[in-house]
Amino acid sequence: METVSLNKSEVARSSAAVRLDRLPIGSFHKQVMWLIAYVFFFELGDLNTFAFAAPELRVQWKLSIATIGVITSAAFIGMFIGATTGGWFSDKLGRKKALLITTVWYSTFSLLNAFVWDVPSLFFTRFMTGVGLSAMTVVAVTYISEMFPARKRGTFQGWIMTIGLFGIPITAHVAEELIPWVTYGWRLVFVWGALGMLILLFANKIEESPRWYENHGRFAEADAVLDRIESRIKAQFGSLPPLGEEPVTAAKRGKFTDLFAHAYLPRTSMLVCAWIFQTLGFYGFMAWVPTLLAAHGFPLVKSLLWVSIMHFGAPIGALIAALISDRWERKYLITIAAVVIAACGLMYGLSFKMIPIIIFGFCVSMFIQTFAPLLYAYTPECYPTGIRNSGCGVGYGVGRLANGFGPLIVAFLFTHYGYKSVFVYIAAMWLMVAFIIATFGPKTKGRTLA
Repeated sequence: METVSLNKSEVARSSAAVRLDRLPIGSFHKQVMWLIAYVFFFELGDLNTFAFAAPELRVQWKLSIATIGVITSAAFIGMFIGATTGGWFSDKLGRKKALLITTVWYSTFSLLNAFVWDVPSLFFTRFMTGVGLSAMTVVAVTYISEMFPARKRGTFQGWIMTIGLFGIPITAHVAEELIPWVTYGWRLVFVWGALGMLILLFANKIEESPRWYENHGRFAEADAVLDRIESRIKAQFGSLPPLGEEPVTAAKRGKFTDLFAHAYLPRTSMLVCAWIFQTLGFYGFMAWVPTLLAAHGFPLVKSLLWVSIMHFGAPIGALIAALISDRWERKYLITIAAVVIAACGLMYGLSFKMIPIIIFGFCVSMFIQTFAPLLYAYTPECYPTGIRNSGCGVGYGVGRLANGFGPLIVAFLFTHYGYKSVFVYIAAMWLMVAFIIATFGPKTKGRTLA
């Protein structure tokens, strides 16, 4: 570990973990919440822009369901590259820089989606957008876990997702208005998705993670960030609670290969499998609902309206996660949520009238977004600071890589076995997630992060 000249020795100083975990929730934490929620708002909206544009694009460009599947797969292959490299990038460069760079990346390529002229160009821009989207996500969830006290990190992951998830129904509504308006309305949907780059206007309000500074031996910089945070909290509350006990094991520098060493290989394997099945289940539903409804005979405008209504369940689901995440053990909450999603998704696939479709679609959208903040909070808790972002990136990224084939599976099932078979497949994916987390997942609630 590199050494630096310090005013106080490493032994004498209190660690970032202890200083952050004792803090009451104040204006600093709420500022972080709104800034990260902003980038999630457009990230989550951008994940769905192609799903909303695809039905119209299918008509204008005379595309088959299989071609839509190939283009959708491009984004998920990009997500694998973005997540695995983004996690490593953040562990090396720092959380703040990585967050800003990845947000600008996905925003830029979202904008370029609006100017494509054929399938290969759209394949390329969706691939590059996917790189930035998943890289930003793994950086952001790690940043949240490192900046909030242990007793509240799950709660604020839920609050951030609650705010950010309004990006999905609002983007659906934007698509509903823009696509029928003009022939190039689907292009304007991608322009909307590019607004995340405005986070640069607030870059000076984002602090680097002091845990990351500390892990890289940059103790003076870690203390400077901690001093600024504590000053804001003192100004608000007048005094700080006493320091708690130091972690039993200090955070150590790590390397990417540690994820596959004896100590962490079982945990990495568990998370990779969980992320694979949840991604197949998540996007098997969310990315395909507008296209499948339209292909099943429902009018396009009506399909987009129904999907828009369904997606308003998403922020409610994340709010549920915010309320329960730190009350009970997260691995059990994740398991229960996955089973409920499987049941609601299957009932959705067996429904052919407007009201049941909207009700079960709303429930799937809601409980998926109860599940997501729980897993986002859980994954970084499974690793120490030195490899935390890399670990998140591998799990998240391999899941996205698996979904490079997911749209092809959905297209195959729909073409050869019909509408219902898609939802049987989706339910099976969610039941696999429940089994894996319940059987192999460690308990993490309230644990101080090393």
